[in-house]
Amino acid sequence: MGRRENRKSKTNKNKILIIVLIAVVLVVGIVCGIIFLGGNKNETTQTAVEPSEEAMKVVLKEIDIVDVNSKSRPYAVMINNNHAAWPQSGVQDAYLVYELIAEGGITRMMALYKDADTAKIGSVRSARHYFLDYAEENDAIFVHWGGSDLAYSRISSSGINDIDGMSAGGNTFFRDTSLNRAYEHTGFTNMKELKELAAEKGIDRDTNKDLLLNYSVNEVDLSKKENAIPANSVYIRYSDYHSTSYEYDEENKFYKRSMSGTPNTDLVTGEQYTAKNIITYQVYNYTISGDDKGRQEFNNVGTGKGYYITDGYAVPITWEKTSHSSQTVYKYENGEEINVNDGNTFIQIQPQGQTLTIE
Repeated sequence: MGRRENRKSKTNKNKILIIVLIAVVLVVGIVCGIIFLGGNKNETTQTAVEPSEEAMKVVLKEIDIVDVNSKSRPYAVMINNNHAAWPQSGVQDAYLVYELIAEGGITRMMALYKDADTAKIGSVRSARHYFLDYAEENDAIFVHWGGSDLAYSRISSSGINDIDGMSAGGNTFFRDTSLNRAYEHTGFTNMKELKELAAEKGIDRDTNKDLLLNYSVNEVDLSKKENAIPANSVYIRYSDYHSTSYEYDEENKFYKRSMSGTPNTDLVTGEQYTAKNIITYQVYNYTISGDDKGRQEFNNVGTGKGYYITDGYAVPITWEKTSHSSQTVYKYENGEEINVNDGNTFIQIQPQGQTLTIE
């Protein structure tokens, strides 16, 4: 509750700040009017003084990436990241994306959508139990197409709300057989049908949980933070099979995303995916004993170090997750919780000991 109350306090402070700014603008207008009238006593016509357009832009600025006041729950969709399943669809519309290692050195992504209407998301893949930690920390409705025994056991025991392509029926999940790829990589979903099915299943679609990250209406300038380093290029190795990298686009102030040296593009638009914010850190993982598929386990409850990257700079941060369902808390080295820039965020959770290059 302490962190939730802290988030609500921040939200209230933002509202108070907006009210104060409006009041300042009005006071300045009144004072200017008084000065004008005082200096023109003989004039029969007075001109009203209005706040400048620039002042109103400051007052009315809001977060664009997500409605911070919305109580609707996000949907967390498992995204196939087998190289044979590229390109993906709809990932750019997600406000938050996690990427973690899976069996065989392949990664999977989990994309979160809040108040979105994306028509084609995927391809959708099966669940792994540790992704549920990150669905739970966002109070998300978990969307997947099949899953491991451990994932199904966790869903059953924890009561996590899920929508499964193996049993959903209707048009919630569909196959795009026009694609030149294996059948297992052709499954997609869409937000309209997901929302309708959630309503039919009686899933509570409102949340009392705060957003995972604190978004700043003003640009976060990491260059002035202690121990900041340039971050024009970021390379994150997951395995011999897969790596993820980013190149900074200074003109547009975002990062262009690539995987294993190939631009990460969208199936529908053909455009390369971009990220405004990147959070990267390492977690110890190992192969589950006796699992003939080589599935993984994660020691992701605890604390560690990583980096927050935005606008061409990176700063060291710490992360802390006190339980599988609790929200991960990201802080600067001085203990202050980080604010992130208004834009989408990729959280890259990398296997411990793998190469990370920021330059």
